[in-house]
Amino acid sequence: MIIFEVLLYAFIVIVVVQLVFYGFIFGKFAAAKQRNVSNSHQPVSIIICAKNEAKNLKKNLPLILSQSYPTFEVVLINDSSSDKTLKVMETFKDDNEHIKIVNVQPLEKFWGNKKYALTLGIKAAKYNTLLFTDADCKPMSKHWINEMSARFDPEKTLVLGYGPYQKVKGSLLNLLIRFETFMTAVQYFSYTNIGLPYMAVGRNLAYRKELFFEANGFMNHMNIKSGDDDLFVNQTATPKNTVICISKNSFTESIPKKTFKSWLLQKRRHISTASHYKLKHKILLSLFYCSQFLFWALAIIIISFCYKWELVLGLIFLRFIIQYTTLYFASAKLDEKNLLIYAPILEFLLVILQFFIFMQNLSSKPKHWK
Repeated sequence: MIIFEVLLYAFIVIVVVQLVFYGFIFGKFAAAKQRNVSNSHQPVSIIICAKNEAKNLKKNLPLILSQSYPTFEVVLINDSSSDKTLKVMETFKDDNEHIKIVNVQPLEKFWGNKKYALTLGIKAAKYNTLLFTDADCKPMSKHWINEMSARFDPEKTLVLGYGPYQKVKGSLLNLLIRFETFMTAVQYFSYTNIGLPYMAVGRNLAYRKELFFEANGFMNHMNIKSGDDDLFVNQTATPKNTVICISKNSFTESIPKKTFKSWLLQKRRHISTASHYKLKHKILLSLFYCSQFLFWALAIIIISFCYKWELVLGLIFLRFIIQYTTLYFASAKLDEKNLLIYAPILEFLLVILQFFIFMQNLSSKPKHWK
């Protein structure tokens, strides 16, 4: 029975770790209020890097061009597309003076590197305030530019936004994608909220052009194919220069992957990129994932052998109460309340899938952004 006592004490420690994350770190974000801002309507350059995105550009560009904002341009980067992406861009440009096109030709040294294409687009941007999104994203209101740009001030030069995925009824994959996206956002918003910003998503991100050049652009990680968003933020974000934007009018919605295979490949790329984060961030992220994995593993083992099951069930119940309370308020901020009913099942599946992805990445890593 000694082994079960050891497992029980280990389980208690894991539950405490989970309570610290959900009750304090994530809980502080869940309880926080978005600060009021007054917009000076600074001019904004929207940057969109597209590779074989003709259909998505046709659908989403009108929503971006119709934004309710006085002064902005849209820098469209054609990253060596093989479809009609460039032609679509040129068609829109003929009818809209806000558009600037950067046509990136294949270069052997930077082949398949989105960061090279983005660098050319950033250099071509007219304005100092840069707002990034993807071709398959659409703003969820006409005030997207206004809400994101309003978070800047003389000290805040990096704004982290939220980019949820489109809802698909009756799809387990869609629930997993949306829940994983929601939990990732809870983490990077929460860490930013306590002064430890570590990542963002390029679907909805803004920063000053001067910040880009002060950091020497993407040169510190140009050899890594992915990470134009999270690695750049990991490199440049500080407690003083970074702010979050969680106004619902600031969200951008993306098209989710339609197959498990394509989504797993995307997550493999994201997880492999995270291995290049700063050590303190890797420790925090690893601790959270390990505590999740061990919570489920130890709970199942101890309950299966009915060892002090009343105490174990009480700890499980306490953890779920704190988790649900925190996620309820966080989901209200991010408009994801309908995910909560499935949270335990989705969390369990994600823990297993992330372990599977980690094991796959030990042997090989995806290399191209498209």
